[in-house]
This record gives sequence, structure tokens and C-alpha cells, in this order.
Amino acid sequence: MPPATELFRPYLARHANLRGIGDDRPTALEIVKDLGAEGRLNDVVILITGCSAGLGVQTARALHLTGAKLYLTVRNVEKGKAAISDITKDAPDGQPIELLSMDLGDLESVRSAAAEFKSRSNRLNILINNAGVMAAPQGKTISGFETHMGSNHFGHFLLFELLKPVLLASASPQRKSRVINLSSSGHLISPVRFDDMDFAKEGSYNPYAAYGQSKTANIYMANYIDRAYGNQGIRAISVHPGVILSTELMRHQKVEDLLSIGDPEYFQKIECNAEQGAATTV
Repeated sequence: MPPATELFRPYLARHANLRGIGDDRPTALEIVKDLGAEGRLNDVVILITGCSAGLGVQTARALHLTGAKLYLTVRNVEKGKAAISDITKDAPDGQPIELLSMDLGDLESVRSAAAEFKSRSNRLNILINNAGVMAAPQGKTISGFETHMGSNHFGHFLLFELLKPVLLASASPQRKSRVINLSSSGHLISPVRFDDMDFAKEGSYNPYAAYGQSKTANIYMANYIDRAYGNQGIRAISVHPGVILSTELMRHQKVEDLLSIGDPEYFQKIECNAEQGAATTV
């Protein structure tokens, strides 16, 4: 296989002329096919959070083609079953996809899902922390954290800690385990507010700042994992999938309101669909 720089160099030109959804930027499925990875990862186990719609489904769809064993977490099991049915209808020969019920805002639910996973599999090669919430009204998770930090960061951090022994045990010199955190360019909106992480000060709440600090925390988490466990077999990165306005991440936000805080023409130019956004993860 040629060096990674050779593999990804062709995609640079496809990002040169952004025209919005469906432009020349590659999809996750294209990348799997371009790499010749179809059916080549039969011995790989992958867990992806947030797979009832959007980026999670498109990431799972592409990775299902590789032959990997997939475990998908969802809050709504019926939506998860529908997503699996949609993924497998065009690729029925892949390994069966398994579903795990998990609410990242409820740390007991995270513990339960991690225990359920470990009861089904003694291997985990890749953990993709995909699930997220954005621009939610001020509130707290079941476990008492600010909604964005609780769901986007603390839930995922606990999940990693609980699955860390399996990730370490699954690593080898030839194939290190991986943790991929879906962050966002939204991290530029806010650092982690260590002095008021829950926006407890009256009048301080800003949904974009709340989202931004959670995405900054995702980056810190990936950097920490890579530094602390890189030489033990776990590599970690954080990625930005792009501007995607058509997924459930936007359920608390009107698209027109988001466009109003910047240049609408610019947003529409850089916007991509979930299939393209999942390419960054893959």
C-alpha cells in the first residue's frame, strides 16, 4: 500500500472548488472503494456512537462495506433498527450489525452499554465518538451536567475509560487501536469554561458557546489519549466533518437562524451532506 500522503493527495483538488452539497468532495463510500478496503477488515471490531441518523449512519454504511464487525449505539432502538435495515439492504453479505442502547447524558446508561458490549465482544479496534447535540436550550443531562458537555464530552470520556482495557488488549504492533472524536470548527467559539462550565452564572448561557466548549473538550480528550496511550497501542484523533445542516444535530436550531450569524452564501458554499461529512471520519 502506498504512503498515506499518496492516498489522500488526490482529494485536495476535489476541495478546491466548493459548491455546496453534492459537489466534488468525496463521500465516505468513495473513500472505502478508492482504498480497495471492501471486505478487507473482517477481523476488525468498531463501535460507533449516535447511529440512528446522519453522520453516524453514513459512517456505519461505509465501514460495513469493509467487512468489519459494527456495534452501533442509539438512544432510540426503533430508529436504530431502521438504520441497520437501511445500511444492510444494499450490502447483505457483511457481518451482522449489533445495536446497543445508550444515552450519553445518563452515565448509568453509558456504564450499562459498555458492560453489554464487553459481554458480547472481547475485542475493540476502533471507537468512533460520533454522537452529539448542538445549540440546545439551557438544561442539564440526567447525570446533572450542562447538556452539551454532559452528552458530547463526559459521556464519551466515560465510555472510553470503560472500554480502554478492551482497546489496549486489542492493539498489536501491526494494528494499533484507534479512538476518533468528532469535534468541530465550532471549538473556536469557546474554550472550556473551567470557572463556569455549567453556565451557572445568571444570564451567561449561550448555546453556541456551550457547544463550542464541548467540542474543545473533545479535542483535549483525543490529545490526552494519544499522549497517554499512544505508546501502549491506542492512537486518537479529533476531526471536523464539515458544515452539515441536514442532520439531527440541528434539531434544536433553525437553519435560517444559523445562517443569520454569518454570510449565508459562504455557509451554502461550504455545506456538505452527511455522506461527504462521514468521509472525514472514515
